[in-house]
Amino acid sequence: MSNQCVNEAFELGENLSDRDVETDEAKNKKQETASAPNGMHSQILPEDDLRIPETMLKTSPDEETVSQIALTEEKTKEDVDVKEENETSERGAWSNKLDFLFSCISVSVGLGNIWRFPYLCYKNGGGAFLIAYFVAMVFCGIPIFYAEVALGQYLGVGGMTFIGQIVPIMKGVGFATMVVVVLIDIYYTIIIAWTLFYLIASFTALPSLPWAGCNNTWNTPNCYVPTEITNLTIGASISSSSVSAVEEFWTERVLGITDGIENLSSVRWELFGTLILAWILVYFIIWKGLNESGYIVWFTALFPYAILLVLLVRAVTLEGAEIGLLYYVTPKWDLLLTAGPWIDGTTQIFFAYSIGTGALPALGSYNTFKYNCFRDAMITCLVNTLTCLIAGVVTFAILGTIAHSTNASIDSVVNSGPGLVFITYPEVVLRLPGAPAWAVLFFIMLAVLGIDSEFCNVESFVTGLSDNWPEKLRKNRKFFTFLCVLVMFLFDIPMITKGGVYVFQLMDYYSASGMSMLFLVFFQTISIAWIFGTSRFCDCIEQMSGKRPSWFFYICWSFLGPLVMAGVFLFYVIQYIPVTYGENYQYPWWAEVIGIIISLSSMLWIPGYAAYYIITTPGTLREVLVKGMTPICKPRKGAPSLPLSGGLKEANELENIL
Repeated sequence: MSNQCVNEAFELGENLSDRDVETDEAKNKKQETASAPNGMHSQILPEDDLRIPETMLKTSPDEETVSQIALTEEKTKEDVDVKEENETSERGAWSNKLDFLFSCISVSVGLGNIWRFPYLCYKNGGGAFLIAYFVAMVFCGIPIFYAEVALGQYLGVGGMTFIGQIVPIMKGVGFATMVVVVLIDIYYTIIIAWTLFYLIASFTALPSLPWAGCNNTWNTPNCYVPTEITNLTIGASISSSSVSAVEEFWTERVLGITDGIENLSSVRWELFGTLILAWILVYFIIWKGLNESGYIVWFTALFPYAILLVLLVRAVTLEGAEIGLLYYVTPKWDLLLTAGPWIDGTTQIFFAYSIGTGALPALGSYNTFKYNCFRDAMITCLVNTLTCLIAGVVTFAILGTIAHSTNASIDSVVNSGPGLVFITYPEVVLRLPGAPAWAVLFFIMLAVLGIDSEFCNVESFVTGLSDNWPEKLRKNRKFFTFLCVLVMFLFDIPMITKGGVYVFQLMDYYSASGMSMLFLVFFQTISIAWIFGTSRFCDCIEQMSGKRPSWFFYICWSFLGPLVMAGVFLFYVIQYIPVTYGENYQYPWWAEVIGIIISLSSMLWIPGYAAYYIITTPGTLREVLVKGMTPICKPRKGAPSLPLSGGLKEANELENIL
């Protein structure tokens, strides 16, 4: 845990060959000393000085030794440079500085903003959710986002190994991260498959759209079209059992939904086809590595905003939009006394920012060591939050319009669930001139958002495992990526059955939300701040950027972030809320058990690996704990040694006291 470990680790890569040169030089000096007169010994410098004394050059009978040393030193340095260049080439690096920024935006701005944020906000009463969301953003989201990117850049590794390198006993955090990433990758592609289904369906009823009316084979007698009713006839035409044409297209045509998870029924073969297409698109983008997908990332990061802004302008100008927007920003204070808004608001920050997935360290690892990632991290966080807020405005404006036309409350206009975005956005598209064209553009946008987030998440998994077993996996990266994609595709199949949306909701609730994500990010944060040391981490950032982080980040990493996460976690455990689908469906007990097992599949890696480390590492318990909390110190190649700064001195003094 001392600064000597950090210094020696960084000096190892660039000075290893110099030590060999020094050894050869020392031997030559000894030979010259033996052949020189006795008085010559006082003129020879110590072995750790690489300079050749002039007196030695003048009197030494073997002048070829000097030139031999110089040639050996030059050749060794060239070999080291070639080795470092090969390792950089092997891992990959950004071809353009803006590639990193747009990749961060691509991985953090995605379906989590457009799809997940609005439905969680709607589920938790609008304004109450926003309060919890902003608290988590300020004290957890932004500081931890910056920490993950910076540490990945400092070590030059991905999400599986970066905690294990600085705190070996906490290597289980990396394994837990990979489990979470796999679970997210599995169910995230289902959203892309739904989106591609809508995109293809937009061409099947030209010049109209298939969800525009109630005269289709999948419609029920309860179907109605919001644009075809007026307030004068509401009492006679709308009842509590009525369902809009857009919602029926989602539940009956896309999902073919059953009555519960107990009845999965048959595979939806159209979704099976779109799922295959989704995985093909993801695979061919990442098969050579994310760092080589720069221009694709630029497009996927910028294109969605053009479409989103058009939908925003149209949504807020619809009649009744103000009803939904008022609901959006007005908090229900009693809900803040429940765990729901807090757990969903905090985990939504982690989900949307891609915190705890290993994607951010992987992206940072492709930066050069001296790159200042602070600006890019702040821009990405602000863009992410702004995107969430815009998506919320569009969604709640549409909900307000539907509520106005049906004379119903916002709470009851649609069945809240993971399909909210597939109800509200198709509804606003119907109200635009040239609706089919806008539908195509919107679902292309949604597909782009989904695919760019998915390939970044798959990339974080592939990079994480490749960093842990580089000699085996980096050489066969394309084949390994293909195997990962194939296995994830097979796990997707239950979610494209008629009852698959219930499995999807179970996966979303227990794998990327709730206690598992909070548990993982909490231990990741305290590993960096409490064990490795916030002061030491600030020294690492100063070494890269030339400037220490502000006191705000220091306090958030050390105190406020862990305090918020621990508080929300305990609040959630005490007021445990079982998963539901919509307002009415309650999952059976065995489904709850499966969900808890899904959460534990990632959480148990952290205490499990710590116990394994203690049992298998030789030595007393105190020696094992000290070793487990001492950084392995495997810095990236070419990194300069870390200077002894005030932060490290304070850390050493604290260690001595303890």
